[in-house]
Amino acid sequence: MVQVLDRIKLELPVRAAIPPLLDALANRNSAVLVAPPGAGKTTLVPLALFDQPWAAHGKIILLEPRRLAARAAARRMAELLGEEVGKTVGYAMRMETRTSAATRILVVTESVLSRMILDDPELSGVAAVLFDEFHERSLDGDFGLALSLDVQGALRPDLRLLVMSATIDGARVASLLGNAPVIESEGRSFPVDIRYAERPAGEPVEDAMARAIRETLAAEQGSILAFLPGQREIERTKERLQDRIPADTDLVPLYGMMDGKAQDQAIRPPPPGRRKVVLATAIAETSITIDGVRVVIDSGLARVPRYEPSIGLTRLETVRVSRASADQRAGRAGRTQPGVALRLWRAEQTAALPAFTQPEIREADLSGLLLDSAAFGVSDPAQLAFLDPPPAPALAEARALLVELDALDATGRLTETGTSMRKLALPVRLAHMVAEAARNGEAHEAALLAVLLTERGLGGEAVDLERRMSRFASDRSPRANAARQLAERLARQTGAKPSQVVAPAHIGSLLIHAWPDRVAKARGARGTFVLANGRGASMPETDSLAGGQFLVVADLQGKAQSSRIAAAAALTEADIRAALGDKIERQVETQFDPERGSVRVREVTRLGAITFAERMLPSPKGADADNAIIAAVRAHGLGILPWSKEAIQLRRRLHWLHRGLGEPWPDMSDAFLIDHLEDWLLPFLTGEPDLKRIDPAALRMGLLSLVPHDLQRKLDALAPTHYAAPSGSNAPIDYEGEKPTLSIRVQELFGLSQHPSIANGTVPLALELLSPAHRPIQLTSDLPGFWRGSWADVRADMRGRYPKHVWPEDPMTAQATNRAKPRGK
Repeated sequence: MVQVLDRIKLELPVRAAIPPLLDALANRNSAVLVAPPGAGKTTLVPLALFDQPWAAHGKIILLEPRRLAARAAARRMAELLGEEVGKTVGYAMRMETRTSAATRILVVTESVLSRMILDDPELSGVAAVLFDEFHERSLDGDFGLALSLDVQGALRPDLRLLVMSATIDGARVASLLGNAPVIESEGRSFPVDIRYAERPAGEPVEDAMARAIRETLAAEQGSILAFLPGQREIERTKERLQDRIPADTDLVPLYGMMDGKAQDQAIRPPPPGRRKVVLATAIAETSITIDGVRVVIDSGLARVPRYEPSIGLTRLETVRVSRASADQRAGRAGRTQPGVALRLWRAEQTAALPAFTQPEIREADLSGLLLDSAAFGVSDPAQLAFLDPPPAPALAEARALLVELDALDATGRLTETGTSMRKLALPVRLAHMVAEAARNGEAHEAALLAVLLTERGLGGEAVDLERRMSRFASDRSPRANAARQLAERLARQTGAKPSQVVAPAHIGSLLIHAWPDRVAKARGARGTFVLANGRGASMPETDSLAGGQFLVVADLQGKAQSSRIAAAAALTEADIRAALGDKIERQVETQFDPERGSVRVREVTRLGAITFAERMLPSPKGADADNAIIAAVRAHGLGILPWSKEAIQLRRRLHWLHRGLGEPWPDMSDAFLIDHLEDWLLPFLTGEPDLKRIDPAALRMGLLSLVPHDLQRKLDALAPTHYAAPSGSNAPIDYEGEKPTLSIRVQELFGLSQHPSIANGTVPLALELLSPAHRPIQLTSDLPGFWRGSWADVRADMRGRYPKHVWPEDPMTAQATNRAKPRGK
C-alpha cells in the first residue's frame, strides 16, 4: 500500500524525522517532535500519521494557536492532496468551519479541543491529537494537553498525543507525557543571515521600522515580513511608508482584528514582478509560510495580555520577545530560499532576552479554566497534569468570581447557572451575561453583544458600544455575517428560539450582568469616573459618553493610576437598581471630621465605591459618641486630642521613667497608647462627640490611671515637674529629649555648689543656662565645673551686655536672684 506521504513530492527537512516518529507512535501513545522553523512539521506530519494502522478508523486533530495558521495549514495539506478544504482535510474554529463526513484531518484552534473533550470525554472517533507550536504556551494549549492526558490515562490509552514545536524544552515536555520519546529534526529549509541594527533610545518603533524597511528594499531582493507589537504600530508604520517605497511593492498589514479573507490575502504570494512588505504582529510568528519572503525585520517587541487579579482586568503590555520567539521570527526568512533577518537591537542584547515566552497560565485570568475543569468533574485544576501548574492566588481569585456569578457552589461544583454558562464558548463574565439575559428572553441581544466584545474590531473602535453595535448591524462583510451566525448559535444554546434581532437597544442593562464591579459614576472633570471596584478611569472629554452620569465599562486599558475607558455603555440609576438591587447597601457611617474636630453620622446608599445618596444624621451621644472618639483616635492618631500642657508633661515624665526603669512604669509610645485606648481614655470620656468638649484633665487622669497606685506616690519624687531653684523660683523640667532638661537664668543658681538632680539625687539634670534675656549661654551637666572654668569667659561677655544684672567673680558664694541689681548699685 502506497502511503499518502509517498505520493507527495515535497522535500522538507522533517521527512528525515518521520520514520522514527512513526515507529515511536506505533509502540507508544505519546511523543515529542522538536523541529526548527521551516522544517515542514505542520504540513507533513499529520499527512504521515492519518493512514497509519492505529489511525485507520479515527481522525487526526491538529491544534494551531491561531485561526490564520489553522486555515493556512488546512489549505496547504488539502492542496498537497489535490483536494478542496473540507474533504480529507478540514478545519473548525470559532466563527468558521469547513468539514465533511470524509474529513480525516481536522485542524482546530486550541479552545475548540477543550470543548470537544468536555462534550465527549472519550474523544470518540479521534485517533490522535497533535499540539503544534506548543512553545507558545497559550492557556488553551496547556489546558487542552492536560485534559487530553487525563482522557488518555483514564479512558483512552490508545489515544496518541504528539507535542510539536520549533523551540521547546523537549525533555521537560516528554516527562509530562510519561517519559515519551523525543524525536528531533535537524536543519532549516534554508540558511538565514542574522543581522543587527540597534534602534536609538527614545526613537518610536514605527520610525525605526519604516527606515529599516526603506533601506532593506533598496539593498535586498524579495519580500519583507516586518514584526511590530500591535495594530497601532502597524498603522503608523504604514503611514510613514506610504508613497515612499518602490512602485512595484505592495504594503500589506496582518493582525488579529482583520477578517479571515484579509488575513489570507496578506499571506498569499505577490503577483509576478511585484514584491510585498507584510507589517505583522506575532500572528505571523509561527505555522505559516508567506511565499516570496526572504527578509524578516524584527522590532523585538510583542504585546501580551497581563491579568491583574486585584482589579479583575486583563491589560495588554508591550514586552521584549523571548529568544525562542526571536528565533521563530528569524526562521520565517528561510522558508523558501536563503534569507536575512534584521533585528532592531544590539547583538549582545539577545543574551539578555528571556529564553522562552512566559506561559500564559502564569499571567492569565483562570476563571474560564476553572469553570471548564468543574464541568470536567475536577474541582481543583491543580489535579490535572500541567507543564506549569496554575498559580494558587489566580485560582482563588477565579473561584471567588465564579461563586459571585453563581457558577460554582461553595464546594467548587457546577451550579445550574454554571452549567448554562459552560455551554457557551465565551469568557465567563460574558457567558453569565448571556445566561442571565436568556431568563428575560434577551438571549439573542446579549449574544450579539458578547460576540462584538470578543471579536476585536467588529463595529469599529468607538468607546460607546451603542455606536459599535449600530455599525455592526449595518456591516455585511463575511466576518460580520459569520459573527451574527455565531451569536445565533450561542443564543440557541441557551434554549432561545431563532430571532430577527439586529442589535440590542439597551446594551448597558445587559452588560451590567457581565461587569457589575465596573459600574461607573461620573466624578470631577468631564470624562472622569469612579468604578464600583474603587478604580478611577477616564475617557476624552469630547467622547459622546463623557458627560454621562452612569456607565458600565467593558474594557479598560493602561495601568491602575491612568486607566483609559476603551469600551462602555450608558446606564441609568434605575438600570443599576433593577439589576444589582441585592448588592446595593444602605450603611450608617460614623466618621470623624478632622476640620470640625467632631464626630458626624451619615446614612449612605452605595454600590461598592459608588455613592448614590447620602444624608447627615444627628451626632451620637453617650457610649456611641465615646466609641466614635476612640475610633477617630485610632484612625487619625493621638494628635487630634485636646492635650493640655500638664497632660503633655505627664506623658513625657512617664515616658522617661519607663525608658529608664521599665515595667511597671507604663509605656507612653503612640503605638501602646493607641492599642490601649479602652484602658486609659474611654473611662474618662463623658459622651461628647466634639473634641472641644472633652475636659483636658481627662487625658491627664487617663494617663495617670495607667500608673500603679504604689508608684503614683513616687512619681513626683522621681520625676518632679519643677526644680526649686536657690532664687526661690520653681522652674519647669522638660522631659521631651533624651535627658530631663532644666532651662533657667544663670543668676538663679548662684550659691549652688552641687549640680541639680532628680530621682532622689541619682540623675543629674541637663542644664541650659540662660541670659537675663532668656537666651542660651551654656549647656552643661557639671555646674561646679562650669563655675570654676567657663564662668569667667561668660561673665566677661555678659556683664557688658547686661550691666543691670549681677555677674559676681565667685558665683558659688554669691546670692541667687531672679531680679536685676537695685538702682544705684
